[in-house]
Parts: sequence; structure tokens; C-alpha cells
Amino acid sequence: MYKVLLVDDENLLLDSLEIILSLNGMEIVGKANDGKEALDILEGTECDIALVDINMKGMGGIELIGHMKEKHKDVKILVLTTFYDDDNITKAITGGADGYLLKDSGKDTILGAINQIMGGVTVLDQKVMLRLTQLMSQAGPGVKTSMEAETENTNEGDKSPNLSNLARDITQREQEICTLMVEGLTNKQIAQKLYISEGTVKNYISNIYDKTGIHDRVKLIVALKES
Repeated sequence: MYKVLLVDDENLLLDSLEIILSLNGMEIVGKANDGKEALDILEGTECDIALVDINMKGMGGIELIGHMKEKHKDVKILVLTTFYDDDNITKAITGGADGYLLKDSGKDTILGAINQIMGGVTVLDQKVMLRLTQLMSQAGPGVKTSMEAETENTNEGDKSPNLSNLARDITQREQEICTLMVEGLTNKQIAQKLYISEGTVKNYISNIYDKTGIHDRVKLIVALKES
């Protein structure tokens, strides 16, 4: 059972999320209307993951993410917001958010995202992923976005996989899937485009992760853009 903190200044949304998550076996350890209240709750409460809005009265989500990563590093963060502008996306992801969904995501998407994040996978809304890939493209070759710079800093001292050296090990189908991932397509969309099952797409991506040594979708796309 995951222990969840809900942070949003819309009480109706907080109540709705509490009902949905509670009915699906999760424990709501607190509800906060801004970042400061959320930090106060975390000081005396065990928590696995926090669902955090970006734009709130008082301390907003971006500032809260920074404080959480400094004081509560073990707590996962899923941004749940209506905003997906360049500034908020970049600051949230580089600040340490483990996922970024829009509030119009269905309950199944939110529940799935929580499970994936708790399993160590970064989860991004399709619109957010598409915007990230556009930002990388606009930066041009040799120019690092703040997203790419943060990825490099996070992996500083690690041996970064060289995809060009691994190209001979990647099949044509895996290369096709890599290309579609960079374009921002979801697994379901990739499956439809290539006329294969979604499960087969997941198996291919798992193979790509193993071959590249990158086990995070966002970091893989960044590396693909640089290769």
C-alpha cells in the first residue's frame, strides 16, 4: 500500500483524488493546499509519493519540488497540473520530479503513473513528452537544453552509453521504435503505427534499455537526440 500526499489548492480535486486513490488501495497521509503546508506534513509523516500541482497560492510546486529533493529525497514526486509550458516542464523535471501528468488524465492513467514511478520509471504525459522533444530539436545540434544539462549532471562520473557504438546491436525494428519515441509517440501509438501489439512494443523497449544501458525513457530520448 502506497502512502500518498496530495498537494493542490483546489479542495474539490483533493477530495476526488482521495476517493479514487483510497478505493485503489492507497493510503492518503495528508492533503495540503500549498508547498509550505505539504512540507509541514512531511516532517512527521511517512510518505512514498506526493502528487503536486504547479501553480498554487503561497509556495508553488516548483519551489516545493526543490525543498522535497533536499529534505525528503526518498519521496517520489508526480506533478499533476494544467500547465505544460516550457518553463514549468523544464524546471519540474530538472528539479527532480519523477513524473508530469496533466489534470485531464483519466484515473487509470494516474493510477498507472503512480505504480510506474514507484517502480523506478519516469512518467510523462504525451503532450509533455512531445514538448520536450520539440525543445531538444529547437536547441539544435551541439546546444544543450537545461533538461540535457541536468541529465549530464545527474550521471556525472558514470560512463555514458555511446549509442553510435551500439548501433550494430540494435535491430531495424528497434531503431524504428527509437525514432517514434523521439517523436513523442506513446507505446500504444507506436504499436498502432507499426501494426504490432503494445506488449511487443514494451518488449522491444526493454531490449533497447538493456542494449543501451539507459533504463529511463526521458534519458533515452535525450541520448537518442544527441546521437
